[in-house]
Amino acid sequence: MSDVIEAMGERSGFSTTVDFKLPGHVWSNDTRQSTQEAVEVQEFFAELLVAGGTWGVLEATSHALALRKLRGCEVDIAVFTNLSPEHLDFHGTLQRYLETKGQLFVMLPGSADKGVAKTAVLNADDPHWRYLADRAEGARVMTYGIDAHADVQGTVLSADAAGSKVRIATEGGSIELMLPLVGRFNVQNALAAAAAGIAAGATLQQARDALSRAHAVRGRMERVECGQPFSVIVDYAHTPESLDKVLGLLRPLTKGKLIAVFGSAGERDRAKRPALAEVAAKYADLFVITQEDPRLEEPAKILEEIEAGAIGAGKRRGSDYLVIEDRREAVGEAIRRASGEDTVLLAGKGHEGSIIVGEEKRPYDEATTAREALKARGFGA
Repeated sequence: MSDVIEAMGERSGFSTTVDFKLPGHVWSNDTRQSTQEAVEVQEFFAELLVAGGTWGVLEATSHALALRKLRGCEVDIAVFTNLSPEHLDFHGTLQRYLETKGQLFVMLPGSADKGVAKTAVLNADDPHWRYLADRAEGARVMTYGIDAHADVQGTVLSADAAGSKVRIATEGGSIELMLPLVGRFNVQNALAAAAAGIAAGATLQQARDALSRAHAVRGRMERVECGQPFSVIVDYAHTPESLDKVLGLLRPLTKGKLIAVFGSAGERDRAKRPALAEVAAKYADLFVITQEDPRLEEPAKILEEIEAGAIGAGKRRGSDYLVIEDRREAVGEAIRRASGEDTVLLAGKGHEGSIIVGEEKRPYDEATTAREALKARGFGA
């Protein structure tokens, strides 16, 4: 959305899981918090104003809403992407998770400010959008979608490993563009950005110009290129639902073997552990179970709980999957086994710059580890 706003000639900043941005300056978010603490949120927007920013984009998590980190924030445009069964270790049930997300839309005042109508931008392809529309009483509701009829209607005209050709239509007209991002979920994200931009005052043409220049977020379907004849992709997918989405996308795009590397964080939702392996078993020709922030849990126990899903799916260790505790070794082994037109997916760490073992943050970067493994094979040297 920041790019669409800047295509209008405005100056924007953002605070997200991956990066922070003020006009002319972008830096990594190394805090492991998608939404910062309440005081820090206010400090960020104060700095944005001083830097000449006219719009701020904030990633507002359900945890942040539940913990009231957005106290004192006046929201002009609230965007809903989707709801899937995650974070249930915190929220308890999917309904409570939805109710927490709804708090963001309750924050939308009914009156217009600075010529911008308070707007709820909702994904009509997700059935929960109507609940959130009801929470946004008094605000304008703008929907976007691909399958469902929506105010901002997307159509995927063609798609391949390079991206998607998309038509976006509104009451005011339609545009076509080549979105240089892979997958249906990226098309939906682009529609969300276009709809939010339009709510802020952008034209369809400005949205097209911005989205045509889109680039992958660091650690989100990020390709690692060292001249190798196979694909290596780093992604943050760390739930069964997100891993299913990414592997399901890559499977038909992969002519050779599909190899996945993943783990599950310690002191987090244990129920998802075997489910991760079940998803990998459904799509991957080979998968490697490894560590991912074990924290104070015993790493071997976490791997055992993940492996139970592989065993339950009828897979055999050594042929269908491997268990390698050290993540660097796991990435290296996956890349050593890749050839031809294979795809190696490195899932779970994404943009993060460390692995948490006990109470220690050990420096680690997935893309750098992949490049080192590729260099060891003679690529990119």
